[in-house]
Amino acid sequence: MAFLDDAGHKLVSDAVTAAEAHTSGEIVTVLTDRSDGYTDVALLWAAGAAFTAMSVFAAFPRPFLDGWDLAFGGWGHQWSTGELASMVIGLGLVKFIAVMLVQQWEPLKFWLIPGPTKTIRVHNQAVRQFKVGADRRTTGRTGVMIYLSMREHRAEIVADESIAGQVPAEVWGEAMGDMLVEIRKGRIAEGLAVGIRDVGFVLAQHFPRGENDVNELPDRLIEI
Repeated sequence: MAFLDDAGHKLVSDAVTAAEAHTSGEIVTVLTDRSDGYTDVALLWAAGAAFTAMSVFAAFPRPFLDGWDLAFGGWGHQWSTGELASMVIGLGLVKFIAVMLVQQWEPLKFWLIPGPTKTIRVHNQAVRQFKVGADRRTTGRTGVMIYLSMREHRAEIVADESIAGQVPAEVWGEAMGDMLVEIRKGRIAEGLAVGIRDVGFVLAQHFPRGENDVNELPDRLIEI
């Protein structure tokens, strides 16, 4: 799914070019729909719902059995142990499948994912993308990645060793804040451009551009 049109991509690329004009640092931007499939979380919700349903049945079996007799037979009868076990397993299975199916509706699925889980998954994916696309790929190890994950509403700024050694992580807070202000308004390209500008300002202070500096990483936005 593409979030930006050609004009949006150009705005981001131009912002990277402008920011790198004053620093030897290299800025990479990544925009993704989501950072994880969260299948394990969906399975946990489904399993929890299934075991809850089975536990409620075990604690209060009579309403279930009376309802079954009324719906399908009209006459009560003595339930055997095997029939009761089958009823419990069947109820759990139906509940499990039903909860898995409802989570196919993505707004609900992502609403059910705990915030800390989203934060950890986005951070881990940002680090993975950085290692693939920017880590140790510059001469002075001065790469910075701005990573934006749309479904989770999370962003990360990951820096190479040389930068992390001189710029505390808290310094990126202003860039992150300025960027998210625009993104919350639906202005994704503008938000990225603002974040790039702020990151470039910090890099220019610590890593000014040298005479023989060359562009080592692409300025274009990477959408995945």
